[in-house]
Amino acid sequence: MTTPVAYMKTLMAYPLFAPQDQKIVEKYGKKYATKAQYMVYSGPFKLVNWTGTNDKWQFKKNPEYWDHKKVKLQKINYTVLENTSTALYLYQEGKLDLTQLDNQQIDNYRDDAGFHRYPYALTNYLKYNFKSTDAKTKQILNNQDVRLAISLAINRKTLNNRLFGSKTNPITGFVPTGLANSPVKQVDFAKSQAVADTVDYEPKKATEYWQKALKTLNTDQVSLTLTLNSDDANGSYVGQYLKGQLEKALPGFKLTLKTVPSQVASSRDKKGDYDLLLAGWGADFKDPTSFLEVMLPGSASNTGGFENAEYSAAMAKAMTTDANNPSQRWSDLVTASQVLSKTQGITPLYQNDTAYLKKTNVKGIVHNTAGAQWSYKTAYIK
Repeated sequence: MTTPVAYMKTLMAYPLFAPQDQKIVEKYGKKYATKAQYMVYSGPFKLVNWTGTNDKWQFKKNPEYWDHKKVKLQKINYTVLENTSTALYLYQEGKLDLTQLDNQQIDNYRDDAGFHRYPYALTNYLKYNFKSTDAKTKQILNNQDVRLAISLAINRKTLNNRLFGSKTNPITGFVPTGLANSPVKQVDFAKSQAVADTVDYEPKKATEYWQKALKTLNTDQVSLTLTLNSDDANGSYVGQYLKGQLEKALPGFKLTLKTVPSQVASSRDKKGDYDLLLAGWGADFKDPTSFLEVMLPGSASNTGGFENAEYSAAMAKAMTTDANNPSQRWSDLVTASQVLSKTQGITPLYQNDTAYLKKTNVKGIVHNTAGAQWSYKTAYIK
């Protein structure tokens, strides 16, 4: 390491840093990790009966695990089902102990004893292409008033309720709720980063910013295209919602939706071939930098080319001079996130939220908001 890493212990919990047996890697070569039989395991369970392409496999208790005496389950059967209706039927028939619910199913099972929901540290947002090769589009997207108008014209509460069926964590900035707390008072970063009139629903102020932008741009018409990923289950609805909401709230604005396959969307993202892009970012570890580093110049994910001197300076302090000063580092990160909100370098929309049914006799499953989502080490059947 060339600089201190304040979140080193947290980072090491990410599966990417799990130990690998060099002898096994060299033994299997290109076959390594392509099937269950071509891997070795150091965790509480071993993967069995996975061929690399099948949709059913098992997690079997690992007798070599250092803490195996605390692992109560002998085996977990895992099945991939594309249709949530099929999964729900199997759950009701007693053939599944846990299953995810889609948006249409939530209201019917909200009062069920087995109903649960959890937020994951993944923020979905609008990405702006500040480096657009089209001069007119570039001028529009680099106008901060345009971006603030777009953000304040979005009713995120309505959007979230329609996506997830009930109350969800409100978006206060790029970093989602439940990721990290301040070192002394244990305040959620999402609360600390909040800046009024940046991601709130303020239609009157949105109109004011919009009219100011139109005057600066010397136009009464603005047309932009939003690129959507066809594999995103929420993408189509979000796109239609944004189109209807923004065109209604911002006079003279036309939003064209362009839905493309996942690989095409990814390619266009990397090439900067878009005006607006519906994007998502999830935390690899429980620290605000897991999100905020994404928007630094040179980041592979900062394809829109966002640059801000105040943002970069605050991030630099957090990662160098203040890295070993927890309180000051936290303050630096809050400053950076607030700059991102004030400038609307991106426009956060919603935090991912998942609803599911779990049999009431299933206990001890741990859900993590970042990194590996589920841990079954302490799970048991009562």
